[in-house]
Amino acid sequence: MTQHVSYSQAANSYRSVAATTSPLAGIVMLYDGVIAELSRTIAAIQQKKLDTAFGHLEKATVILRGLCHNLDFARGGALAERMRDTYVRLILSALHSFGKPDAVVRLTKLIHAVTDLRDAWAEVRVQQTKAAAR
Repeated sequence: MTQHVSYSQAANSYRSVAATTSPLAGIVMLYDGVIAELSRTIAAIQQKKLDTAFGHLEKATVILRGLCHNLDFARGGALAERMRDTYVRLILSALHSFGKPDAVVRLTKLIHAVTDLRDAWAEVRVQQTKAAAR
């Protein structure tokens, strides 16, 4: 039952952003959410609030699952498959980091990886906006 609720939350998070913004802006916003939740996870770990930390980690993975479950493989082809693989690796890495002595270091690396993705999609959005203005 919990897993079903998580998938529903992931899909609802994605749909709510998709309904109110352009797809690329929504993706950037969702990445920002992942980054914020991972940062909150680190802060809670450092404060020894492990229940709170896990709650933030779970929120980050819910967002990533939402992104993953909403990939369009028919239109995205190989890129969609690579993105799915990336999201799955990020989710597994985040979950496997929790409780490890070097969790903060691991989660910081994940934040950098998600930030790189976020920045790449933000640049695509900028380029798309420029192309549309021509």
